[in-house]
Amino acid sequence: MARSKEALVLLLDVGPSMHGVLQEVKNICSTLVHKKLVYNRSDEIGIVLFGTKETCNELAKELGGYKHVTVAHDIKVVDEGTSQALQNLPAGSVPGDFLDAIVVGLDMVIRKFGNTKGKRRLCLITSTQYPLRDPPEGTKEDQVDTIADQMKRHDIKMECIVFTEPGVHHNSVMEENDRLLYQFRNRSVAKVVQVDSPTSLLGALKTRNVLPVTIFRGDLEVSPNFKIKVWVYKKTAEEKFPTLKKYSDKAPPSDKFASHEVKVDYEYKSVIEPDKVVPPDQRIKGYLYGPQVVPISSAEWEAVKFKPEKGVKLLGFTDRSSISRHHFMKDVCLFMPEPGNTKATLAVSSIARAMHQMNKVAIVRCVWRQGQGNVALGVLTPNISSVNNVQDSFYFNVLPFAEDIREFQFRSFSSLPSSSQPTEEQQEAADNFVKMLDLAPPGREVLKPEFTPNPMLERFYSYLDLKAKQPDANVPPLERCLRRITEPDPDVIDQQTPLIQNLGKAFELKENPKKKKARTQDRLAYIDAGDQAKSAAETSAEKDGVLGALYPPSENIGQIRDLNPVQDFEAMLAKRSSSTWVQKAIEEMQKYTAALLENSREGDNYQKALECFAALRKACIIEQEPEEFNQFLTKTYERLKDNAANFFQLLSSRNISLISKEEAPDSDVTEEMARSFYLKQEAASQ
Repeated sequence: MARSKEALVLLLDVGPSMHGVLQEVKNICSTLVHKKLVYNRSDEIGIVLFGTKETCNELAKELGGYKHVTVAHDIKVVDEGTSQALQNLPAGSVPGDFLDAIVVGLDMVIRKFGNTKGKRRLCLITSTQYPLRDPPEGTKEDQVDTIADQMKRHDIKMECIVFTEPGVHHNSVMEENDRLLYQFRNRSVAKVVQVDSPTSLLGALKTRNVLPVTIFRGDLEVSPNFKIKVWVYKKTAEEKFPTLKKYSDKAPPSDKFASHEVKVDYEYKSVIEPDKVVPPDQRIKGYLYGPQVVPISSAEWEAVKFKPEKGVKLLGFTDRSSISRHHFMKDVCLFMPEPGNTKATLAVSSIARAMHQMNKVAIVRCVWRQGQGNVALGVLTPNISSVNNVQDSFYFNVLPFAEDIREFQFRSFSSLPSSSQPTEEQQEAADNFVKMLDLAPPGREVLKPEFTPNPMLERFYSYLDLKAKQPDANVPPLERCLRRITEPDPDVIDQQTPLIQNLGKAFELKENPKKKKARTQDRLAYIDAGDQAKSAAETSAEKDGVLGALYPPSENIGQIRDLNPVQDFEAMLAKRSSSTWVQKAIEEMQKYTAALLENSREGDNYQKALECFAALRKACIIEQEPEEFNQFLTKTYERLKDNAANFFQLLSSRNISLISKEEAPDSDVTEEMARSFYLKQEAASQ
C-alpha cells in the first residue's frame, strides 16, 4: 500500500439508540466519501455495521461469535458503490457491541494489507448505551489491551465519536464503556470525542485529513545568547472550495481519452508593429506615474525589494488583557519545541508555565522563510498541556498593524436630547436581547467551532455528487442538519421567548408624521400642479389614496417600459427604497431616452423622447441633480446633432435646454450658458 493512500474502515452503530441520528451519520459519512472522490480518489474505504439483526463477517464464519456485526462494504477504492452503501444504512433492532465491531474492522485491515506500510484508520461512531458481552477469557480491560497491541503492531489508529442524546441519564454501563474507550486513548492508539447533539455529530468526523507541515524550523530568539529550537505548524486553516478548472466540450464524443482541458496562451505585440510578437527577453514591466509610464526591470525590483532575515525574535511580554481577541488575524499557528530536543522542551515548558502563572503573553516578530517580502508581528499565548505525554507549547496569532485596524465611531446616546434617550427599562431589554444572542452562554456552547461543519461546503459537495448522477438536477432544499446551523436554534428561541416579548413591549412603535409628510411631498413633487393643490387640501388618508392610484404596487417598479415611460420613471422616483434609488431612476431614464433616439425611424419616437426629456429635466431640478441632465443633454446633442436635427428643433421650441444656476443652485450653468446652448440648437436645426 502506498504511503500517500489511506485505508479507512467506518464502524457504524445502527442500533436502536442511534435511530434518531442515522440521517446525520449518513450525511457526514457521505460527505467524507465525496471529498475523497475529489481530493483522494485512490483511498480505500470499508463499512462495518453493528447492531443489525443479521450477522455477516469473516470472523463469525470462521470462529463463531461476533453476532450482529455486518460488513456492508469491503475495503475497496472509493467509488459510487461506497456512497450507495452509505445511503442504504438499515435501522438495526438489537444492541450492538462496539468491541466486536472494532475486532472485525481490525481483522479486515490486517487481512487486506498484512504487514505492509501505509496509513490505516478505524472510525467508530456509537452511543455506548448498551452493555458489552464478557470475553471468553480474562476481563474487558484485558481485551482492550490485546486489541491496542495489535493496532500498534500494524500502525493502525482509531477515531471514536460517542453520541449521547440530550436527556439520557449517564448510567454505570455508559461509564464502563467510556472508560474502555479512554483506555484505547491512553494506549496512544485512539482519539475519543464526545458529542451531545445531531449538529455536533455532523462536524465531529474530520472528512478531510491534511498532513501537518511545518512553516518554520529554527530558533526562537529570546535574547542574542538565549535561543530555543522550535518547529511551527498551522493549527487552523480555512477550508476553501476546490479549484474549478475550465472544461472544453470541443472534443468529439467518440474520443474517450480526451482531457477536455482549456489552455490559455498570451501574446504581447508592439503598438508600433501590431503584427509582431514581442519575445519575453524584450519585455519590461511599466508602471503609471501620472500620465507617464515608468519602466522598471526585474533587476531593479530585486535591488529595492525588502529581504528580512529568516527568524523569530521575542520583542517583549505584556499582560494578556492588553491584547484584544478581536484583533487576531489570519490562521492560528502552534509553536512546538523541536522533537527529541530535551533542552528545548524544558525551555518552552518553563517559559509557557511562567507566562500562564503571571497571566502574560509574548510579542514576537516572525519571518518564516529566507527572502520573504513581509514580516509578521504576533502574540504567543501559552498552551499548557493536561496530558502527560503531550508537550507544552504556544499558540501564535498575527496582530494587525496600524493601517489594518478599522475604527468605527458610533454616535453616543448622550449626545441626543433627553426625549430621544432610552429609558432604563429599554436599555435593560436591549442588553438582555444582545446577551441572548451569545453562542457561548455559561455552561453551554451552541455551535462549537470544532464540531460545526461549514454548511456551504457540505451543501456544495452534496450537490456536486447529485449533479454527477443527474446532470439536469436542480438545487435540492436545505437538509435538516444544515438548517440547524444556518437558522436560529428553535430550542434557544423557545427558552428566550420572554426576553423577545419584553423587547417588543419596551419599545413602542409610533408613526413619524414629519418623515411621512416629507416623503409625501417628495412623491407629490412629480404630480401636476393642479393635483398638488387638490392633495394639499385633503386628509393624509386621502393623500395615500391619491398616491396609491397614481403609483399602484407593481412587480415591475424599477423598469421603464414602452407603454408609459414617464409614469414608470415617476414611480421609481417615488419608491425611494434606498439612498441610491433616485440615481438609479435617472440612469434608467437616460438609457431609455437615448435608445429611443438611436432607434427612431423618420422621427417616429421623437414625441415620446420629448416627453421623457421634459420629465427627466423636471426631476433633476427637484432632486438637485442638474449635472446629470446637463451632461446627458450635451453628450446626446454632440452624438446625434447630425442624425436627429429635427428632434433638437423640437427641444428648442419647448424651451428644453440646460438647467441654469437660477433653477438649481448646485448647477454650474449660468443663464448666458443656457441661452448660448439654446441658440446653438436653433442654429443647428436651421
